[in-house]
Amino acid sequence: MNVNTALPTTMRALVLDGPGFEHLQVRGVPLPRPGPNQLLARVDAAGICTSLIKLIEQGPKHSLLNGWDISRYPLILGDEGSVTLVEVGSNLTGHYHPGERYVLQPAVDHAPINHRERYRDNARGMDKVAVGYSLPGHLAEYILIGEEVLAADCLLSLPDESLPFAHAAMGEPLSCVISAQDHHVHLVQAGPLSRREVIKGLKPGGVTVVIGAGAMGRMHVDLALSYRPRAVVVSDFIDDRLDKVKELFAARAAGMGIELHVLNGSQTNVKEFVDQLTGYRGADDVIVAVGSARAIESAQQLTGRGAVLNLFGGLKKGDDIVGLDTTLVHYKEINVTGSSGGSPWDIARTLEVMAAGQIDAAAHITRIGDLAHAPAFLEMVKAQALDGKAVVYPHRRTADILAVPSWSAADEAAWLAS
Repeated sequence: MNVNTALPTTMRALVLDGPGFEHLQVRGVPLPRPGPNQLLARVDAAGICTSLIKLIEQGPKHSLLNGWDISRYPLILGDEGSVTLVEVGSNLTGHYHPGERYVLQPAVDHAPINHRERYRDNARGMDKVAVGYSLPGHLAEYILIGEEVLAADCLLSLPDESLPFAHAAMGEPLSCVISAQDHHVHLVQAGPLSRREVIKGLKPGGVTVVIGAGAMGRMHVDLALSYRPRAVVVSDFIDDRLDKVKELFAARAAGMGIELHVLNGSQTNVKEFVDQLTGYRGADDVIVAVGSARAIESAQQLTGRGAVLNLFGGLKKGDDIVGLDTTLVHYKEINVTGSSGGSPWDIARTLEVMAAGQIDAAAHITRIGDLAHAPAFLEMVKAQALDGKAVVYPHRRTADILAVPSWSAADEAAWLAS
């Protein structure tokens, strides 16, 4: 084992030891040490994910815990982050080296290898685990990377070592958007007698509509521009969110020759606007980036022939049955798709796109803090009082939460040096 004698014996971590926010706290825990087939990494930056609210509230009832007794075996949360290796297990020394930087894909498509006895029925039938759930998470000063992560190819190296810590930590949420838009499939014909060809992703030169201008909706707009549609229409009911879309993307869209339209759906009839914009042909890609049955049902009417309707925003169980106009599927030949998270490829692709400057992770970060602020950030997420992504730096102590319009590489470097 490549032992780092400079490592501490304890670390701070966000720990959940029972269902509910009253069981959530940042506290000192023993520093884990890697076994022969494991790695230990320093967490450089970690994101705050909305999916943690469901985990906190459900506890052992969450499907990814499968009966894991969190009062007896508390969890270290955090499914978003960027890390640097500090210690390598003895069987892995030829493959990994301290100082290398990585991002983890938290959705690990592999059966549990360790602690199977902690799951219901000894983990029988389980084929998936997750980082920040039963596997150690990023909301800590250090993270133990176990055999499951490595076996499932969920440890992704950075294509560019200059990527800021916070930007790399945005790899997971942005990868969900990469995955979602990669699910768009268009069948096109050059002429009546030509065979159909497949275009994957948003239709270049087409019209894309994004319903919902919150944090994830803005990520969809960011990536949508890289497909170079003719126009992007963004609809929301909150003017501040729409103003943020214009602030972040209007100049870039104009420079690319793409029309960017932002509409308040309570003041403008979105369907009439799309009809006028497309000559009543309808949009080519419609992404519902908000969890609303009403939004899904109305978004169907925006689609044109051969369009893709993406149901990105999830609905709560019990509210997840919505009306589908089957005549649109039949006569307009639309495709209805969706996705839940991404794969390791999506993380790798996201890092490549960020390194190439095709999407700007800085635009989506609005809060910066210390690990100690993680519970407060999660309370803000639960109350829907946080617009944008919050990032914490576990090794940088600060008393105050920093509200920012964006967070560039220069911002990070200056803040960490101060």
